[in-house]
Amino acid sequence: MIEDGTGLLTIGELARTTGLTVRTIRYWSDEDVLAPVARSAGGYRLYDAGSVARLELIRTLRELGLGLDDVRRVLAGERTVAEVAAAHVAALDAQIRSLKVTRAVLSSVARRGSTAEETTLMNKLARLSAAERSRIVEDFMAEVFEGLDTTDPDIRRRLRFAPADLPDDPTPEQVDAWVELAELIQDPEFRATMRRAVEFNAADRGPDVPPGTSLWFMSRLVQLAGEALRDGVAPEAPEAGDILGGLLGDADPNAVLERLAAATTAQLARYRELSAVVRGLEPQPSYEQEFSWVVAALRARAGR
Repeated sequence: MIEDGTGLLTIGELARTTGLTVRTIRYWSDEDVLAPVARSAGGYRLYDAGSVARLELIRTLRELGLGLDDVRRVLAGERTVAEVAAAHVAALDAQIRSLKVTRAVLSSVARRGSTAEETTLMNKLARLSAAERSRIVEDFMAEVFEGLDTTDPDIRRRLRFAPADLPDDPTPEQVDAWVELAELIQDPEFRATMRRAVEFNAADRGPDVPPGTSLWFMSRLVQLAGEALRDGVAPEAPEAGDILGGLLGDADPNAVLERLAAATTAQLARYRELSAVVRGLEPQPSYEQEFSWVVAALRARAGR
C-alpha cells in the first residue's frame, strides 16, 4: 500500500495480495478487464480494495475457461455469470463430444493399423455434424423410395431408423461401423439394390394391405424354414413344396425367388449388422441358413 493515505495498491502489492503475477495483472489491465482506479505521480497504476475483489472474480472466471470477452461482459453487467456459465457449458459439451470422437477414431486407427488415407477418411466421416449425417441418410432414403408410395411404411421407417447417429461417447467399434455404414449408403450399387427390393415391395402391395405385412411375411418365412431345417426336410422334398405353398399360395416361384434374392443380399445383411453396432444393439441374426433353404426350395420348383 502506498504511503499517501489513499489506501491504494501498486501493481506489485496487488500481485502479492492475490498471488497472481505482475505480468498477468498488467495483461488484464491492458485488455481493459481490470482498469486501474488511479495513477501515481510517476504514472504507475494504482488499485483499491474493489480491484482485489474484481481480480478474484476474473481469476475464477478464467480458471473456468471463460474468454476475456465473456469476462469483460460479466464485469460490465452486460451478462450475468449464470448466462455466461450456461453458454460455456454448451460449448464445453460440444468440445467434450468432439474429444470423445477423436479418442474413438484414434483407438480405431491404432487397433486397425490404418493407413494415412484411411485415417483421414475415418476422421472426416466421424466428425460430420449431426445435420450432415442426417443429410446423407435423407439422400439415401430419397433415392430408394422416391415415387414408391405403396411401399410398406414399416420398411420405410426401419430403413430410416437403421443408420442412427453416433452416440456422444462412441466406441472405436461404433466409429468403424458408422464410417462403413456412411460409405455403404452412398454406394450407387447398394442404393440400386435397395431400390430394386423396394420396387418389388411396392408392386406387390395393394391399397388395402396393412402396414407391417411385408415384415410379417419375412418373419413367417424364416419361422417355417427354421422348422423345416429342424425337422430335416430337404428343399427338394414334396414336404418343402407344401410348406411354401401354404405361405405363397399360387405365386410364381420364379417371381418369388427374384424378390427374395433382392431382399437378402450380402450388402443388406451387412447394412443391418452395422446399424446394430452403431445403435449399441446386440448382433442381429442373419437367418442365412433359413433363407438359403427357402431359395433352394424355390429353385427346385422354378420352371415347373
